[in-house]
Amino acid sequence: MAARAKTTRLAILAATLVLSSIAIAAEEKPVSRDTDLSVRDIVATLFKAKPGEPVDFSGKNLAYLDLAGINFKRANLEGSDLYGVDFTGSNLRGTDLAKTRLDRAVLIRADLSGANLMGASMLRPTIYADLSNNTADAPRFAGADLTNAQVMANLSGADFHGADLSGASFEAGSVLDACDFARAILKGANLKQTTLAFARFTGADLKGANLSHTDLSRADFTGADLTNADLTGAELDGANLLGVKGLDTVKGLATAHNFERTIR
Repeated sequence: MAARAKTTRLAILAATLVLSSIAIAAEEKPVSRDTDLSVRDIVATLFKAKPGEPVDFSGKNLAYLDLAGINFKRANLEGSDLYGVDFTGSNLRGTDLAKTRLDRAVLIRADLSGANLMGASMLRPTIYADLSNNTADAPRFAGADLTNAQVMANLSGADFHGADLSGASFEAGSVLDACDFARAILKGANLKQTTLAFARFTGADLKGANLSHTDLSRADFTGADLTNADLTGAELDGANLLGVKGLDTVKGLATAHNFERTIR
């Protein structure tokens, strides 16, 4: 059974890699290095900012800037182009990043807890400091609003607990192993053909979520709501389904792999 689970996982990745690369390449827009502000401008403005008065950087082109380690003090960056920006270790808690382009951004140990990422694009960001993929480097999105966000990434180990991911789309081939989605809202989210081994969904709202052909090996769904979710062709080896709501309404459960090996 373990060999079958591994084969299913590899099939998911192999079958989606080329299609995902083609789709993302077509979606990426040209990037201009002619930024609207310099790093010095941003740091100086944030330094002078008064408590409770977020700085407005909305609609700016900040592509490729090195903004590592900066405390953005809940700044407004709505609609800004943040392509390739280095946010390593930055404090982005509560910032407004709605409709921003975070494609190729460096998010190593970045804290985006409570940030507004509605409609943001996060395609192929850098998440780890080296090839060891240490999950301690993963960014935090706890309590963030990622409604309708578009993501293509290896975000294994990222913290999404309590986040709102309603309608969010994780592109095929995204790797989300060991992510924490406890009490998160994933209503109507698209997670088709992603890998979510050992992910935590305890108490999460997954009503209508598309989990078809995903690798959910050892995922923990304790107390989660899977009403009308789609598990067609999903790998469920060792998944914990104790206390799951709406299991009788799940689509494609008969085609899921290793359902007999789940905990329920």
